[in-house]
Amino acid sequence: MSNKPTPISKPLGGDNLNPADFDQFRQFLEDACGISLGDNKQYLVTNRIRRILEENNIASFGELVKSLKQGFNRKLKDQVIDSMTTNETFWFRDVYPYDHLKNVLLPQLMAGNNRMFGPVRIWSAACSSGQEPYSISIMVEEYKRQNMGNLPRPVQIVATDLSSTVLEQARSGEYDKLSVMRGLTADRLGQFFDNPNPALWKVKPFVKERIDFRSLNLMDSYVGLGKFDIVFCRNVLIYFNGDLKRQILQKIHASLKPNGILFLGSSEGLAGVADLFEMVRCEPGILYRAI
Repeated sequence: MSNKPTPISKPLGGDNLNPADFDQFRQFLEDACGISLGDNKQYLVTNRIRRILEENNIASFGELVKSLKQGFNRKLKDQVIDSMTTNETFWFRDVYPYDHLKNVLLPQLMAGNNRMFGPVRIWSAACSSGQEPYSISIMVEEYKRQNMGNLPRPVQIVATDLSSTVLEQARSGEYDKLSVMRGLTADRLGQFFDNPNPALWKVKPFVKERIDFRSLNLMDSYVGLGKFDIVFCRNVLIYFNGDLKRQILQKIHASLKPNGILFLGSSEGLAGVADLFEMVRCEPGILYRAI
């Protein structure tokens, strides 16, 4: 008897998705992780789901939806969520949040009486495969070196993501040549990465050690994370509907210390919670200070 998966035929084709199955899949995805799919996303879904059907020997999209609704197969659920979560990321994305962190925020948090308030805590929400929290840690290290190796307050970075797959990669701190070429200079590669072979770069231990990677669904409670001085929640909210955006921003506000700082993506806004934050221009970009 062959163990090869059953070939997938017409039921998976973008134009052949049963509308009821597609609606149930959209509802599953929104309930599970908040992602809101538009009516025109059948082609996107079929492209991303095809490999999962083949690997799990599932004959049709309808059968997949039925299995997801039953809720018994956690691995299948995680696979589907991973496939539908956009994990496009690169190092020092948009540049300005990292420059502002090193040149303005860290000096402020390390100065004067602020030294008495324990560790500086930074949250990288939806950290994907780790480029954002490692970029933050590199900036902390550069600030430390500018100050003769002195950090008056230790810095703790909490990095969270829903996807178990990308969290595993992030924790490893290992990247291929294509990944490290997206936003990293040769100088930073040399300072902050080991290169054990031509195809592999590994984040150095002193960059990794201040980062705590954790699994978190942004739809769940953040109370267990504690309070933060700075939150990076960038290029995430665009995938949620208006109500979920507002709820997430309200919970982020509650997780910030007084006057804490929020960085959003360049195409994202406050989505109905403008009364909770003050917009601050940090040319060329924008940050939001908790009120």
